Amino acid sequence: MAKGMSASVQGFTYTKDQPLLTRIVENRALSGPESEKDTRHFSIDLAGSGLTYAAGDALGIYPTNRPLEVEEIIEYLGVTGCELVDIPRGTGALPLREALLQKLSLSGPSRKAVEFFAQRATDAGERARLEALLAPEAAARLTEFTAERHFVDLLHETPSARMTPQEFVALLRRLAPRLYSIASSPKRHPDEVHLTVSVVRYQTNRRDRHGVCSTFLADRVELGETPVMVFVTESHFRPPEDPRRDVIMVGPGAGIAPFRAFLQERAVTAAPGRNWLFFGDQRRASDYLYREELEAWRSGGHLARLDLAFSRDQEERIYVQHRMLEAAPELWRWLEGGAAFYVCGDAKRMAKDVDAALHRIVAEQGGLPLEAATEYVKRLKREGRYQRDVY
Repeated sequence: MAKGMSASVQGFTYTKDQPLLTRIVENRALSGPESEKDTRHFSIDLAGSGLTYAAGDALGIYPTNRPLEVEEIIEYLGVTGCELVDIPRGTGALPLREALLQKLSLSGPSRKAVEFFAQRATDAGERARLEALLAPEAAARLTEFTAERHFVDLLHETPSARMTPQEFVALLRRLAPRLYSIASSPKRHPDEVHLTVSVVRYQTNRRDRHGVCSTFLADRVELGETPVMVFVTESHFRPPEDPRRDVIMVGPGAGIAPFRAFLQERAVTAAPGRNWLFFGDQRRASDYLYREELEAWRSGGHLARLDLAFSRDQEERIYVQHRMLEAAPELWRWLEGGAAFYVCGDAKRMAKDVDAALHRIVAEQGGLPLEAATEYVKRLKREGRYQRDVY
């Protein structure tokens, strides 16, 4: 997403450096109790703030770290947490506990951190283990080692390494805000902004891990009470300027977020262009996000087509790209008629598979050789008719 910043009111602009302090007013489960995922709908209050947004924009949120992990780090350091520390690009000294909770990232230890722990380890076995990882021939093992660990793991696994709070803090990066695609249109919800968030929980190195911002929103924010700092990031990802243009949207899982915003906006403005959504997830019974809204739009004609792919509801895995290929003749007719094609979601697999399916449809339905099909898709991009919001 583009990094341009948000709207102003009466001469004041909310930005990444000057965020809006507000409250979350809704935290609603979208996935069912039987789901393997935990996907939530959040509503953030904008009433009276002057902060504006557009369909397709992203919302930046400043999270805090988990208090339990912070206290564990303080205990391993053998300090009280009240010690004053200076943080990178900070504006003054802060108590260690506050810095760890609010300002610093506790994950992603770097090679420099491993080197520092090796230098400070007084136990020969601990030092040898880390030094072996730092050998030139061990680059792949070091990458795997750091990917599976947070700083609390280094402290736990290297108890002989002693350091001051300031030395430890110097190893950490600043805690960055997280960006989420906005799931609402200001034309429908001018005083709120909605998010669709998959709460991240997983295990590495035999430890439970928690997505910093997703679990902040899901577990640590008290509705209507906990202050939350937010800002809007403008995006290139927009509904077509011409409301007559047809729109094809591919958004599995939480990737549906901006398309809910698109559909709201095009409904409010009575855009005459047709809307086609490809949505997918694991199971229809537990992972059909915004089911009532989508089916109401389909039955009312606002969604000309709604193609669904629930991968775990049958023995053979079916994903959105498979539904695209099944609908290839109609999809080609829409593209030839001037439709815009949008994709939102996972960049590593889904977006690549969808792009491959699009190229195949263009080649097969258009009767084009590979080079011509590739040029056709490039032309869609140049014309702004093929846009992706992937992460």
